[in-house]
Amino acid sequence: MTKNEIMEKLTEIFRDQFDDDSIEISDATTAADIEDWDSLAHLQLISAIEETLDIHFTLGEINSFANVGEMAECILKHLGGK
Repeated sequence: MTKNEIMEKLTEIFRDQFDDDSIEISDATTAADIEDWDSLAHLQLISAIEETLDIHFTLGEINSFANVGEMAECILKHLGGK
């Protein structure tokens, strides 16, 4: 899976989790950019990503995500992509 494919999949997950088909994400997207992205929504989002992509983040990885781009890069590593 390429980073672009991961971003497309993340967009689908974000739209589903936040029940908003207008959400557009980029590498720079943070919780401050999405109105309902609070700590509970973050946990649900991480869980949905892990389940959908069949991966498991470490707590350290989750705590290190500064934006969606860093999340996507981590996913890419988990999936063995470059």
